[in-house]
Amino acid sequence: MKLVWSPETASKAYIDTVKSCELIRESSVAELVSAMAAGWNARLIVETWSQGGTTTTSIGLAVASRHTGGRHVCVVPNQDSRLEYTKSMEKAGMSPEVVVGEPEEVMVGLIGIDFLVVDSKHNDFDRILRVAKLGHRGAVLVCKNANRRAASDFRWRSVVDGVSRRIVRSVFLPVGKGLDIAHVATSGESLGSGKGENRWFKHFDRQSGEEYVIRK
Repeated sequence: MKLVWSPETASKAYIDTVKSCELIRESSVAELVSAMAAGWNARLIVETWSQGGTTTTSIGLAVASRHTGGRHVCVVPNQDSRLEYTKSMEKAGMSPEVVVGEPEEVMVGLIGIDFLVVDSKHNDFDRILRVAKLGHRGAVLVCKNANRRAASDFRWRSVVDGVSRRIVRSVFLPVGKGLDIAHVATSGESLGSGKGENRWFKHFDRQSGEEYVIRK
């Protein structure tokens, strides 16, 4: 099996997120990630958050989880962050699951992630992506605040080993403060090689230094 796109579910999540964020400025990121998570029917949605951050993206992910019947988990580093995050989300009528701990350590216990959002402004975001236990259907990985200097030298190939993970496609979108997004296939997702099945081609982007696996 693999992640399958559902435009109807994506549209519903997008609209509901617009309604939930109508009083919050710069909610375009929330609407987009909500549509993506719902459209890919993500069953385990995970994000990282720390004190002082906005919760608009979290609202979008919470809305998406309602449409997919999935689990939305937010990883925070300490109790102060948990209290601030929970209070903000409750004001929006949301009650996601919150796990306290160092993200890299918490990720070990979150198995089968379908949709993961990390913040590029934190120096450990790439390590979090590397240790995340992705689902057998593959996963969508999102780096927000990707315009920041911390993400300037980031390459998706640094978190994809080419054996258990392969990049199907990646894109940078100038939404909010920048979104760097990758669809990753895992070893549990068949790429197809038999007659009548889709064919996969490798493409190496010399400018970015990244390798892509493209289905045709």
